Amino acid sequence: MAALEQIAHFADIPAPVNVELDRVTMTIREVLALQTGSVIKTSRAAGENIGISIGGALIGSGEIVIMDESVAIRITDFQEED
Repeated sequence: MAALEQIAHFADIPAPVNVELDRVTMTIREVLALQTGSVIKTSRAAGENIGISIGGALIGSGEIVIMDESVAIRITDFQEED
């Protein structure tokens, strides 16, 4: 029996998926100056690899892409249990 078949009864339970684009260090002055419309520049660019985790566990990796003027992640490697 495939893993998906074994857990099919859990299929509709929401699970938080986290993709972290970057971490930046800002001064308290810079944080206090943030407002709606502010932009925080990161060092990551389209085409770079990024980790994908669910519930804190790394489950794969992806590539940062731009789709319809939005940032998205294309899954390039998905770790499956046998």
